[in-house]
Amino acid sequence: MQRTDVLIIGSGLAALTTALHLAQTCQVTLLTKKTLQDSASAWAQGGIAAVLADDDSIEAHIRDTLTAGAGLCNEATVRFVVENGRAAVQWLVAMGVPFTADASSASGFHLTREGGHSARRIIHATDATGRAVQKTLCEQIRSHTNITLLEQHIAIDLITGDKLGLDDRICYGAYVLDNVTGTVKTFAARHTVLATGGAGKVYLYTTNPDVATGDGIAMGWRAGCRVANMEFMQFHPTCLYHPHAKSFLITEAVRGEGGLLKLPDGSRFMTAHDPRGELAPRDIVARAIDFEMKKRGLDCVYLDISHKPADFIIEHFPTIFDRCRALGIDITREPIPVVPAMHFTGGGLVTDLAARTDLQHLYAVGEVACTGLHGANRLASNSLLECLVFGRAAATHILASAGAPRVEVPEWDASRVTDADEQIVLAHNWDELRRFMWDYVGIVRTNKRLARAARRIRLLTEEIDEYYQNFRVSNDLIELRNLVLTADLIVRSAQLRRESRGLHFSRDYPDMLPVTGNTVLNPRPGRVCPGACDLPTLK
Repeated sequence: MQRTDVLIIGSGLAALTTALHLAQTCQVTLLTKKTLQDSASAWAQGGIAAVLADDDSIEAHIRDTLTAGAGLCNEATVRFVVENGRAAVQWLVAMGVPFTADASSASGFHLTREGGHSARRIIHATDATGRAVQKTLCEQIRSHTNITLLEQHIAIDLITGDKLGLDDRICYGAYVLDNVTGTVKTFAARHTVLATGGAGKVYLYTTNPDVATGDGIAMGWRAGCRVANMEFMQFHPTCLYHPHAKSFLITEAVRGEGGLLKLPDGSRFMTAHDPRGELAPRDIVARAIDFEMKKRGLDCVYLDISHKPADFIIEHFPTIFDRCRALGIDITREPIPVVPAMHFTGGGLVTDLAARTDLQHLYAVGEVACTGLHGANRLASNSLLECLVFGRAAATHILASAGAPRVEVPEWDASRVTDADEQIVLAHNWDELRRFMWDYVGIVRTNKRLARAARRIRLLTEEIDEYYQNFRVSNDLIELRNLVLTADLIVRSAQLRRESRGLHFSRDYPDMLPVTGNTVLNPRPGRVCPGACDLPTLK
């Protein structure tokens, strides 16, 4: 048994922000299943959207976010996040994040523009913003005396009143597998924060790191928390297409700085799909690329910024330049082959403006949560902003709360399980799941495809549950169990939405309904309630 004031599960920007805001007065334990630097946040290239320029405004950023969200954003949430954007960026500057400077700008920093934005408001560190932010905050985390960092630890499940035989709706901590020793540890906490990121690895092609396996969403669901809008899985339009390039994103900022999408013959195609061309929101650009590839039988399309001066390209996109050059592609002279890939989980655990979930003393921050900010489609570079604002909001609420009562938590019981005899079962199921999710629940969906995916998920769930009941837990088993559950939530949500909106496009329902709501799933039997006008505000 290990006790702590606050248990934070995850190591991306949301987790680090929450931890650093708490650590002045609390003992914080931060768990990460690989190393501290392994997170989707560290892979973020583009930047952070915030109103920093004199010719920009809070209202313009709100309007752009609402437009991208296609009618499903919670306006109160959008305003809350946007209004706190400048303070969030200033906090990072004070922490020492080396954002790209621009002496000619009133803000002192270079601001770029990305798809869906009406102004230049993306502050960045060249084309490796996430890496710069994570490196700076990780140094603070490692040196802080009130933060206990445990790497190579993966959470198995949350400890709730239900599991303890108590008649309450309280989270008391979590059971955690130490991947180094293979032992399961029990963590009791006054507050627990899920900051586990999204579920990109449920798809065959993704820009996400290997750790993005839907862990927090699955754990929260099993503990009794609602999830919302899981049908809205964002596919980034431009992932590098190359047999030796694994999940390498080509940032939105390339298009923001003038990059053009082209067919193999050099002709443009985006203006035929949307008058905004390459600066249309991501869902529109991803569907346009998918359409052109399938129509013409293409393996990829091309993103061309070679018409810009070479010095400009190298200065603004050094990471992309170096990575492409290592693969034999000179982006100052030739276009970049690109394809869409799963990028961001638009839904998640339902939270309020303090990041609270349906369980007392359980919080969810970052991509694992559904706050109402993104609606049916996330606006570019709003995700890191969300991590910052809600990380601070969660910390503020935790510091003002008493915390869960101290109870006796039983140790993990492994007395009735044995060592696994066939690991190949996990590898086969993992591969099967990711392939049929890509084929049946991808950028364009149909009722038949979703039904096929649902049948396969049921079979996999039965196999994995049996495996889980009989064999000792492992990192692969935990992740696969979470991925299959998350896939089920995605498919169930997609089947409930009988229209096309934002990131969800169905050939059977190609039109957008005049009135709609959020898709909210409830793990309590008989209480599945799609169609609420707004995400409920928790009390």
